[in-house]
Amino acid sequence: GSSIARKWFDTDKVDAVFDVPTSSVALAVNQIAREKGKAHINSGAATSDLTGKDCSPNTIHFTYDTWMLANGTGSAIVKTGGDTWFFLTSDYAFGHALERDTEAVVLKSGGKVLGKVRHPLNSQDFSSFLLQAQASKAKIIGLANAGGDTQNAIKQAAEFGITKGGQNLAGLLVFLPDVHSLGLAKAQGLIFTETFYWDLNDQTRAWTKRFAAQSGGKYPSMVQAGVYGSVIHYLKAVEAAKTDDGTKVVAKMKELPTDDMLFGKGSIRADGRALHPAYLVEVKKPAESKGPYDYYKIRATIPADQAFRPMDQGGCAMVAKK
Repeated sequence: GSSIARKWFDTDKVDAVFDVPTSSVALAVNQIAREKGKAHINSGAATSDLTGKDCSPNTIHFTYDTWMLANGTGSAIVKTGGDTWFFLTSDYAFGHALERDTEAVVLKSGGKVLGKVRHPLNSQDFSSFLLQAQASKAKIIGLANAGGDTQNAIKQAAEFGITKGGQNLAGLLVFLPDVHSLGLAKAQGLIFTETFYWDLNDQTRAWTKRFAAQSGGKYPSMVQAGVYGSVIHYLKAVEAAKTDDGTKVVAKMKELPTDDMLFGKGSIRADGRALHPAYLVEVKKPAESKGPYDYYKIRATIPADQAFRPMDQGGCAMVAKK
């Protein structure tokens, strides 16, 4: 990922890189964009370090992060009785950050962590990991992973009868396409945090209709919506700043309010964190769904000023107190 970004910046004269999934790649691109004076507008990576110890004047972190996921999902589950946890963690930067941030909120909320196990990225067989989680007798098995790993863990947990045995799964990062792939029969009851859902309001429904028309009927994840919203805001900043210099455009993005049709009114802080509401959602039972992609019940709305880590707690050197 870093070699691709260097080629884009040095050879292809690219001004800005968007999305950048996976935290390990994002942290590398974050450093290169800073060195080159380019813009790194992230939607796909989760690590909260992008606005913490690795914050940069050239990076905006737009859609979500591990602190938001942990505090939205972790605190809600502990408050409703899920006070003992076992973590099933993907063994790279994203999984480590998500486990760290969730463990912190579980402990802060009065819960206990009974154990944790780390698995390789893109694992096919979760049997040994799930058996350890099952043996822990933890009420909650926290899935600090994403994508195919989350889907495989959920499918295999069902095969082992883990949820029937009284333990619950907490999907710490679950996307709408994951739920679609799993089907409601397997995903029902999962609780997790999102910053975008297609059925929030008339604007999100209208945009999703346009998206689906160009994607073969597929509905967007929050990351895809975040890429769109962040590109629009970037272009507004280029126009306002009258330059495509990455450092200057990122500074202008922080000055302008993010009045976005997909994420609502918000702002971007000095540490690069974009602020907007988040939503605690629960996956519907099959009988509750009225049709394709009608998958979520909104359990709570977390206001923009509460959804993300307070700036003075992140360790960002750009905003350190003098």
